[in-house]
Amino acid sequence: MKISITCDDEYEAQKLASLIFIKDGKETFITGILNIVKNELVISLKDKSAHSILLKDEETVENFADFIQSVLDKEHTLISTKIIEHVVELVKE
Repeated sequence: MKISITCDDEYEAQKLASLIFIKDGKETFITGILNIVKNELVISLKDKSAHSILLKDEETVENFADFIQSVLDKEHTLISTKIIEHVVELVKE
């Protein structure tokens, strides 16, 4: 399954892609969604840090949360991320 997440700008897209997934080990760093405030997503990582990412709008945040939940529940695995300007394409299997 594939989803395109539109971020607020290119910096936010690069931040999301780098925080969520490490290609070499096929490892997902995100461990949970701590908070959602309008178009802002606060995620927790394996190192216990928290990071804020600004997405395009509230609907995009909801779509991302729905998509990533099965990865957090270990039902699916993220296999790739691709950045195209301010859009991050995520693919899970």
